[in-house]
Amino acid sequence: MSEAILAAKEKFAAILEKQLARVERMKADKEFIDYSKLDTIIIGVCGGDGIGPAITKAAHRILETLLAEEVKKGKVEFRVIDGLTIENRVKANKAIPDDVLAELKACHVILKGPTTTPRAGDPWPNIESANVAMRKELDLFANVRPVKVPEQGIDWTFFRENTEGGYALGSEGIHVNDDLAIDFTVTTTEGTERIVRAAFDFAKKNGKTRVTAVTKANVIKTTDGKFLSICKKIAEEYPGIELDDWYIDIMTAKLVDEKRRTQFQVLVLPNLYGDILTDEAAEFQGGVGTAGSSNMGKRYAMFEAIHGSAPRMVTEGRDKYADPCSIIRASVMLLNHIGYNTLADKLEKALDICMYQEKKLVITGRDTGATGEEFADYIMETIASL
Repeated sequence: MSEAILAAKEKFAAILEKQLARVERMKADKEFIDYSKLDTIIIGVCGGDGIGPAITKAAHRILETLLAEEVKKGKVEFRVIDGLTIENRVKANKAIPDDVLAELKACHVILKGPTTTPRAGDPWPNIESANVAMRKELDLFANVRPVKVPEQGIDWTFFRENTEGGYALGSEGIHVNDDLAIDFTVTTTEGTERIVRAAFDFAKKNGKTRVTAVTKANVIKTTDGKFLSICKKIAEEYPGIELDDWYIDIMTAKLVDEKRRTQFQVLVLPNLYGDILTDEAAEFQGGVGTAGSSNMGKRYAMFEAIHGSAPRMVTEGRDKYADPCSIIRASVMLLNHIGYNTLADKLEKALDICMYQEKKLVITGRDTGATGEEFADYIMETIASL
């Protein structure tokens, strides 16, 4: 047996041991945090890099205004975390530097701006995505993305598994030799059960009658097959909620099928498919700049914009014109998550007025439109008038 194959086997064995240890940690961690029992809810504000600091600053300002009384009472505390830039991560040669990770873990919920992930050919080393690393380190297993376009009959909520699938080992593939490279996809029983149950629990609590599983189980038979099999098993625990299943390729088509798409309600899917489908879905309500995203675990939760860091805008001096609506939409989800539902409803209503109804200011990404700071002011003025 060649040295290359022996080295690959060794690396694969180490990966298996690491994943099996993760399964045991998941089994041991059963309890969800109860925010109502906390003396102080700590909100970390992490700007990331690229346009991240600019748009996150706008959302932070709005949240501080809405939660001003709770901050005075000591019920809420904001902490700014600046160290998740690509430069700082490269310097530490880690997806998340140790000191930044410690700061994140000292919070209960995190509002996070986009971060740059190096690609082949970029002037950065091959460090893991900060998003993927944060989801793994904080065990943020559920990425929840709502998409609503009432006039088109669209009301979708996506439950994307966040810690497994094709992204779990994104930086741990094996170059066996110059001719062969192998990557991995991961599906565990524990990891799949908790995301599927989260989707069905949401459906039950919100009066939904259908959960749709999206896989490619006809071809990727072992991991996607396991995911679909667990969906079917858990569906039996929820009488009155129908489970249907679609393959990812035809599902991307059916989202644009005007007759079929209104039938989808809650969708549950592995990591890679969830990333693809939620970006497509966001286009229906105005693009990825309009959609927020929550990443939830049992101990921590992180809320973010679903678009990238747009470094070109920074290079061209246009970051102040970046659209903050996605991360402000994520702020609505953050408020709901920690129990401030009335404030969340008020912010969502103001955001809808500013984005879709009045449109007194328009974001264009250039000096032809409003700055993110000006748009945040517009939202706060609208909130004050409600």
